[in-house]
Amino acid sequence: MTQTPVAPARAGLDEAPAAPRKAAKLRSPRTRGRLAAYVALTKPRIIELLLVTTLPAMILAADGLPEWWVVVATMVGGTLAAGSANALNCYVDRDIDALMRRTGHRPLARHEVSPRGALVFGIVLGVVAVATMGLITNWLAAGLTAAAIAFYVVVYTMLLKRRTAQNIVWGGAAGCMPVLIGWSAVTGSLAWAPVVLFGVVFFWTPPHFWALAIRYREDYSRAGVPMLPVVAEPIRVAREIVVYAWLTVLTSLVLWPLATGWMYGVLALGAGAALVFAAHRLHRRTARGLDAKPMQLFHLSNSYLAFVFVAVAIDTFAR
Repeated sequence: MTQTPVAPARAGLDEAPAAPRKAAKLRSPRTRGRLAAYVALTKPRIIELLLVTTLPAMILAADGLPEWWVVVATMVGGTLAAGSANALNCYVDRDIDALMRRTGHRPLARHEVSPRGALVFGIVLGVVAVATMGLITNWLAAGLTAAAIAFYVVVYTMLLKRRTAQNIVWGGAAGCMPVLIGWSAVTGSLAWAPVVLFGVVFFWTPPHFWALAIRYREDYSRAGVPMLPVVAEPIRVAREIVVYAWLTVLTSLVLWPLATGWMYGVLALGAGAALVFAAHRLHRRTARGLDAKPMQLFHLSNSYLAFVFVAVAIDTFAR
């Protein structure tokens, strides 16, 4: 990029006007940094996984592609709702986030956003999300959206997280809501198929999150959060991970005769075998006193959930 040459500045005349331009250049990166901090409050990577479970549920509900405007409204509303819940979670947990290595980079922990700004931001996102769902799809979907935000913020973050080792078991139900929201946005009602998908995410959440908590056990201990790996023996944690992995896979297979065909069954069975194998491997290594390598299970569980829900969509289009 070339720049047009300009005449040298004359002292006292041309130098003064340059100051506002310089200030504008300094403000621009600061503004971009502030916007990036607000986006980070929404935890975009978590939102991606939630949306991966929403769209296949909508495809199954419509037995094909839903109306495009329903998909767009639900995806936008779901993104805003998840962003709202995550921002409010950051607001409530700002004290312990600053103590943990895993969360110390978050905007409130680094004082990049004020607590009041985060609170207002989270509430506004939630209101817009519920209004979007209600006005464009239907009010059942809007009600479920509001319930998901409230459950994650109030039940999980404020009531369970710092009080019980079962926090993620019951609190994780908020992350299961997108399948119900997606289904109801299409049909205006609920059915057994989305309940089964809800169950898949429900049982998947503990082994997924406990694997992460094993890796960051010292963080949670320092912050006083009683995650199961903090308060229980490693072998007990490993056993429960195996149990929940099996429950996840068995629940996913219930959908086969209920609402899907053989293609989903084969794909879910293969993915489930990989998840169960990884859970048993973690248990075996723990029992032998070796490094459990929990992050291998954590990353595989992410892939598992995405694969199973993509399999729902593939099977729907193939039938």
